[in-house]
Amino acid sequence: MAQHSWGTTFSGRSPATHLEPAAGHRLLSLDIVLALLALTGGLRVLYLAAPAPALPAEAANVAHAYALGHLTPFTDAGGAGVSPFGWWQLSAYTMISDAFGRSATALAAVRETMLVAAVVGAVLLWVLARRLGLTRWASAAAVLLVAASPLALGLQRLVVVEHLAVVWALGALVLVTRPDARIRHDVFAAVCLLAAVLTSPLALFFLPAAGWLLVRRAPVRAALVAVLLNLGLGIAFGPAAGILRPHLAAAGRPSVADWVALDPAWAVLSTVALVASLAVRSLRPFAVSGLLLAATLAVPGVPDTAVLALLLPVTPLLLAGVVQALTRQRVPAHRWEAKRGTGVAVAAVVLVVVVAAGWVYGYPALRPSTDRGGPMADAQEWLRANASGSRVLVDDAAWAELAKAGWPTGMLVAPAACAAACPPAEWAVFADDATDLRHRYPALEAAFDDAGATAVFGDGDRRVTVSRLGLPPADPAAPSESSARAHAGAALQASARITFTPDAAAELRAGRVDPRLIATIAALAALQPVAVAAFPEVPGEDPAGQPRRRVLLTGGEDGAAAFYTGQRDLFRPSSVARTGGGVLVTYPLFAPPGLLVPFSSP
Repeated sequence: MAQHSWGTTFSGRSPATHLEPAAGHRLLSLDIVLALLALTGGLRVLYLAAPAPALPAEAANVAHAYALGHLTPFTDAGGAGVSPFGWWQLSAYTMISDAFGRSATALAAVRETMLVAAVVGAVLLWVLARRLGLTRWASAAAVLLVAASPLALGLQRLVVVEHLAVVWALGALVLVTRPDARIRHDVFAAVCLLAAVLTSPLALFFLPAAGWLLVRRAPVRAALVAVLLNLGLGIAFGPAAGILRPHLAAAGRPSVADWVALDPAWAVLSTVALVASLAVRSLRPFAVSGLLLAATLAVPGVPDTAVLALLLPVTPLLLAGVVQALTRQRVPAHRWEAKRGTGVAVAAVVLVVVVAAGWVYGYPALRPSTDRGGPMADAQEWLRANASGSRVLVDDAAWAELAKAGWPTGMLVAPAACAAACPPAEWAVFADDATDLRHRYPALEAAFDDAGATAVFGDGDRRVTVSRLGLPPADPAAPSESSARAHAGAALQASARITFTPDAAAELRAGRVDPRLIATIAALAALQPVAVAAFPEVPGEDPAGQPRRRVLLTGGEDGAAAFYTGQRDLFRPSSVARTGGGVLVTYPLFAPPGLLVPFSSP
């Protein structure tokens, strides 16, 4: 009988020698995972503020997350879907991490949650791939496709509750595929599946994959998970439906075509992987769930963005598994081995070239931005300076940003409050032209009947308009205010006691200068020579057609400052400030009509 000492294994190697390769493999896996996580997180930080494609429902999710965290009531304008459990998750993260306190905007604070979800999802995808038998490099390829795809970067930055649902679903699948799973792991898997479905109803399509894997491993355990899951769903969709039942957002843009344009290779390879993986036994459950999810893209009313968010980690996993299965396929005829190896190499090169070509277009299309505030932040600053303390009619995006900036939520009127009649408000802030909201809430139309755009920030889809509500109706018989300003400006420019820079003179001749400035400059010129360096724009007011209400005076600064400081009533400025370039005089908004009267040039 062979004798073996306690210091050796049956292979004749010492335990230390036997464990060294395993330890090295674990360290290599850890290095790969850390590198993939750094890539996943780093790219998403870079593209966190990418402006397009944009998702209208995102603003409502951000507002709900803020409202729950600050115990403030909020009702969105509709169409954004309902996910109380998803909103609680968003709110919990922002509260624990103080994201609202650290971030420049409410949107950036909640998008940070999506970044964390993407990183956690990358870890779970790696573990799941390894448990399905994929090699380290195949698993790394699957995670890399999700980490670096322009489509994934654009999609995973958006505040979509499906990103949270897919993390729960991946967690359940990781537990289900655990080799030494015990009852507690299956119970946790049932809880994760329930959380995924409560976050988004579309997560139901992960149940076939989870059930298939459970039946394949232990039918009795599958029955236990099914009972627990049905019990939880029965409670959530029954007695607790009022506080837990989720509803999908309304279908709308961005569409599948908008997302595929960022990464066409993803669409092609995903389609191939979903079909080809049906032939691979270990991947078949995931292929069935993926195909069912993909089929919902053809169902009217289902939001494309939500479906793609759930498909995003599935198809790269299937693609990596299919490629690995093909490379490991054995061909009996020896003479075909060289051809098979050459074919695999050529296919790999073609695959890399196709993906790289798509990414070369997709990355520039995302247009990473360093502007973390954007037009809404500019509108917020304008309101703080010109309408602080007023009641403001706002859309969902403006509600969250103004609430975060400290605007009393009781002074913010959301469109949902206009179901019958809008509460009285002095200002309105909307991130677009509000046409859809006006159709949905006819009372909004009445609120905007006597409104006028006062400041406009941004352009295109990112435009934010600040409007003054309750303006007196214009008198059609009254002379044009712009023509009166242009005529008075031309007379002022003819004065020998006033000098203008070319830019300032051009603003005068175009009739873009506030009549209070024209009148007071003429009066100041009667006392001393005046030099006008500029009529600086108040940001956002030029696009709204508002006249310039600031002037920068140089020369005789002491006299100019004393003159404007001493003005009273209608001609009293809101501020007179000494700057490095001269005296900056600023008037409040909205000069009273009829101030321009004929005067003689001094």
